[in-house]
Amino acid sequence: MYYIQESDKPNFWLNIFNIVKLQHDKIILPILGDKKISNKKAKKLAKKANKILTKTNCKTVVISKKIKQQEQIINYLYTYNYEILDGKKLFTVLSEKIVDYVIEKRNLDKQSLRISILVNDLSDIILEIIKKIVRKYKRVNIVTNHVEKFKKTEENMMDYYGIALIVNNNKKRSLIKSEIILNFDFPTELINKYQIYDEAIIINLKDKIKINKKRFNGLNISDYDIEFNEKLEELDYDKYYNKDIYESRFYNKQPFGEIMKKIKKDGLKIIELRTSNSTL
Repeated sequence: MYYIQESDKPNFWLNIFNIVKLQHDKIILPILGDKKISNKKAKKLAKKANKILTKTNCKTVVISKKIKQQEQIINYLYTYNYEILDGKKLFTVLSEKIVDYVIEKRNLDKQSLRISILVNDLSDIILEIIKKIVRKYKRVNIVTNHVEKFKKTEENMMDYYGIALIVNNNKKRSLIKSEIILNFDFPTELINKYQIYDEAIIINLKDKIKINKKRFNGLNISDYDIEFNEKLEELDYDKYYNKDIYESRFYNKQPFGEIMKKIKKDGLKIIELRTSNSTL
C-alpha cells in the first residue's frame, strides 16, 4: 500500500521541475496549500507518481486530504486504473455500527423502531450484515428489485430465529413508516420513486443521494468519521482521513468475521456522521 501526499515545504526547484519523491511508502508531490494547480502540472505529477507505483506493482493508493482537492490529479490517476480508497467499503462493513450510533444519538426506541434496508446487489458481507441487524432490531424491511434473491434468507430467518423478514418492492408503502433507511446501493433516481417518511434518517453507504421530496425534513447521511487505537508512527495521520487509512488495512475477499475481529481489536469507533450541511 502506498500513500500520496503533498510536501510540507516544497522548495523552489522541486516545484519548478515537478520533482516527486518516494519516502518509504509515501509518494511526496511538490504541492503546498489549497491552491488548485494547472492541468499541465497535474498531468506531470500523476505521470511521475504512476512511474513509481508501476515499479512496485501497486494498484491501490491512499490520497491525502489536500491532494484529494486536486481533482485533476485524481482524474489522471484513475486513467492509470488505480483504486483510490475512499472509505466506502469500510462504510458498508460498519453499517450495523452506524445504525447503532444513529439510534443512540437520536435516542430512538428500539422496540418500535422501523428500519428499511435498500439493496439490489446482495454480496456475502451485506447478507451477514442484514442478518445481524434483523436479529437485533426485529422490525426490519428489505426493499429490493430482486425479491427472489432473498427468498432463502427470508426462510432461514424464520426457521433459525423465528423472525419474519419482510421482503418487498412496494413504492408507496415500503418506506413510508421507516425511521431509518439503510441504503446499500439505490441511486438517486431509484430511491426517489418511493414514498419516504418525512423525518427519516437515510444512510447512504455507496453514493451521495439527493432527496427530491419537498417535505423531507430528515437526515440524508453520506459520509462519516472514525477513530481507532493502533497507528503507524511513520504516517502523518493529520494529512489523511482515518476511514481511508483504516480501509487500506483490509484485502479483497477478506472474510467478514476476520474484519469484525480486527475492528473490535483496534477499538474502532464511529465519531461522526455527515450530511451535506450538518453532522450527527
